This record gives sequence, C-alpha cells and structure tokens, in this order.
Amino acid sequence: MKAINRRHALLTTGSLLSAGLMGPMIRGNQNDSADVSKRRQRFAVSTYSFWQFKNEDLRPIETCLDLAAEWGFDGVEILEMQMTDTSPGALQKLKQRAFVNGLDLCGFSTHQGWVNPDPAVRKQNTEKTIRSMELAYQLGIPTMRVNTGRWGTSGNFDELMANRGIEPVLEGYTEEQGFEWVIQGLTDCLPTAEKCGVTLGLENHWGLGRTPEGVMRIVKAINSPWLKTTLDTGNFLEDPYDRLEQMADDAVLVQAKTYYGGGLWYTLELDYPRIAALLRKHAFHGYVSLEFEGKADPRKAIPQSLAMLKDAFAS
Repeated sequence: MKAINRRHALLTTGSLLSAGLMGPMIRGNQNDSADVSKRRQRFAVSTYSFWQFKNEDLRPIETCLDLAAEWGFDGVEILEMQMTDTSPGALQKLKQRAFVNGLDLCGFSTHQGWVNPDPAVRKQNTEKTIRSMELAYQLGIPTMRVNTGRWGTSGNFDELMANRGIEPVLEGYTEEQGFEWVIQGLTDCLPTAEKCGVTLGLENHWGLGRTPEGVMRIVKAINSPWLKTTLDTGNFLEDPYDRLEQMADDAVLVQAKTYYGGGLWYTLELDYPRIAALLRKHAFHGYVSLEFEGKADPRKAIPQSLAMLKDAFAS
C-alpha cells in the first residue's frame, strides 16, 4: 500500500481522537482522490494585490473587500502594513463588512524579523508579532503569515531583488546563529498563537526562509501545530515546483503570484495546473490567495488572475 502523506495522517488521527473512536486509520487511495476532487478550491485575494505599496486609491481595506466580493472571490487576506486604523471599532467594522459581502477573512500577512544580533530588537519583533496575532484574533482570522527576517546587508529591497534574494551574512555572525534567533523568537510567540487560535504560517520570504530547507528546518525544530508554512509560489526563483513540494505537507495557506503587465521586480512563468496538481497530491484544502505583483491595472489584472486560477485548479 502506498504510504499516506503527513497531512492526511495528522488530519485522520486528530479526527479519530477527537471523536473517541477506534477504526480504520488508512483510507484507500482511490477514495482519497475522490474526496479531494469533490472539494471546490476556494480563492482569496491579498489586499496587497490592490495597493502594492503605491496605489493609494486602492489602499482602503473596505475598497478591497467590496471589489473582491464584486469579482467573485471567496475570501480576503489582509496585509497588516496596509491598515491605517487598528482600533477595536475599526476592526469590527472590517469584520462586519467582510461578512455582509459574503467573504471570509482568511489570512493576515505580517512582517517581522529575528535575524538580528541585538536581543532588544528581537524582543521588539516578538512583541510586534504577538500584537499582530491579537489583531488577527479580533478580526476572526485563523492564520497569519510570518517571516524569518533578513540580515539587512542589502541596501534596500530593490537591491535584494536585483541579487535574486541572496544577501551576505552580517559580518562577525553565522547563519547558524540566525536560525537560533528565529527559532527562539517564533517559539516565544506560540503561547499567544494557541490562546488566540491563530496558526502561524512561515513563508518562503527571503532571509533564512529563502529556501525550503531553511523554512522546514525552523518548522521541524519547533514542531508545533501552531507553526506551519505559507507557500508563496513566486518566491522560489529556480526549480519552484520541487521546492514548493518540500513545504506542501505543512501548508496552511498558498499565496499565488501573477505578473500581468510584467513583474514589479521580476516575472515568473508559473505552471498553475502543475501547482494545483501538486497541492491536490498533498491534500491541501486551504485557501489559495492571489498576490498580484504586476504592472497592469489591478482592476483588470485581478479578475483576470482569478479566472486563470479557477481554470488551472479545475483542470
């Protein structure tokens, strides 16, 4: 019998234990395939797709929610840096607006970085991440994108992209130390993640998360149900499919990049039917969240991207 994958084993075991049942713990491969094929893939859109740090008329989260609903998305992933008001009242209004629009708030994309030799800086990033989890909880968002952070030896993000995401280790320190800092920082966040019911998804997002080996080293070292992975289809510049597959069993959210009009930093020709098949193979049932990162008008490119993704995942 072909071995079941890790995700299927965890889901099956958890269901049986919760119900207090003992019974067959391995389902036939044919039934697994049938079950997966019956589930409609749900699509979200990141508010980053609208704003892109430059389109101020599309920055309001309310505008993003309204357009996402109009264009047929199932959910929205909010970019924390895009928010201009995080007061309790403002958060509840956003949650209500999503509900009225028939949308799930399915993801919270945040920024932090523990790749820093200064303990005070690392502590600040832990505290910031805890605050972000509390915001996600107030919004009813179940998963939050987190990053390792970077060494900061690139002049700016444009320079980092020009170097294909590669930057030298800070002089006087080692990559091994960087991993230790990140693992400790994320570990310190886990009590809040569990309390808030917010699963952290470590993204392949430059720094020590530039490679699948780096991401999985951290996830496996911590070994917690509250730390999984967020897959970004556009952040592996070489051999993306094999690299995405290394993270797929632990994925809680997939960010699907598109580049209509040419990419803001680079353009990848991604085979989305292949990515869809890869995700089905690993029994991924979560949201696929569009991250449009092209130069075309978002009002045209976002609906175009959704149509493309729907076709790819239906094939």
